[in-house]
Order: sequence, then structure tokens, then C-alpha cells
Amino acid sequence: MRPANVPPAEHSKQLRLRNPAHRVSPKAKRMWLVEGSIGWLVLLVLEVLAVTLDWFPGLPTAIRVLVLAITVLAAAAHLTLMPLIRYRVHRWETTGEAVYTQSGWLNIEWRIAPVSRIQTVDTKRDPIERMFGLSSVTVTTASAAGPVRIKGLDHEIAMSLADELTATTASSAGDAT
Repeated sequence: MRPANVPPAEHSKQLRLRNPAHRVSPKAKRMWLVEGSIGWLVLLVLEVLAVTLDWFPGLPTAIRVLVLAITVLAAAAHLTLMPLIRYRVHRWETTGEAVYTQSGWLNIEWRIAPVSRIQTVDTKRDPIERMFGLSSVTVTTASAAGPVRIKGLDHEIAMSLADELTATTASSAGDAT
């Protein structure tokens, strides 16, 4: 809903969907590679065990090896393309009026969180993020779409962003609902 004192055209210009200005850290590509590798590794170990331990005796070995080869090719394609595409897509920006994010790699999502609607600002560092010196910032609003997340930021930038958003939110005249 637009504020009563802002004409419709001017309001839509202020908070329109667009490509945010900042990319996440280049180290995020390696983080996404490691995160993606975990699932593929589990699947590949199970498939190797199925082939070597003959888990499916009625299924010819050639078919089990073919499935394993297809899995290896799919994993290689996914782990090659996904981090690169995500890095090109993931962006973020903050202004005095809103937080803008763009994320995804197959499905791309653009989000705008007006500063007046921000309820909390959190930072998080899971073990893989810590391994690469990265952090995530989560901006919680009253939106039914859920919080806005910026994953893959350098730790110092994430901390600075959280401080900036907290200060901006505290000085906002909005009601955060």
C-alpha cells in the first residue's frame, strides 16, 4: 500500500523491482560448491555401494553402472554451473527506504522490504559460511512471503549491514507491521 502523501507514479518509482547494486562475495561461489557437493556425495556413495555390494540383485550391473555414470555427469554439470549462475544472479542493496534482494539460479526471486516494515535484523554464520569467512543477513518483516535473506556476504560487510539496517529501522517513522 502506498503512503497517502506520495502520488502513485512517484511511489512505484521509489520501490520498484530492479537489479540491486551489490553482488555477494566472490567466495560465495566456493561456498555454494561445497554445499551442493554434500548432497551429490551422499548420493554417489549410495550408488557406488549399490553397485559394489549388489543391493539390487535382479538389476543388471550394466544398468547400475549406467545410473552411476549419469549421476556423475549430472553432479559435474550442476556443480560447474550452479555456483556461477547464482553468483551472477544474487544481489543486494539497501537504501533509506528499502532493502532490495535478488536470488536464485533456476527460479529467480526479487524482493523489496520497506524499511518501515522491518521488525528484526539478524546475522548468521553456519559452519560452511565460517569456513569461507562469510555470513548471512536476515531481515524479518510482517510479510506473508517470509523474511528477506542475503546469503554469501563477507562477514565484516554483513555485520556493517546489520548495524546500518538496525539504525535505519530505529529512525524510521513506520510501524513495522
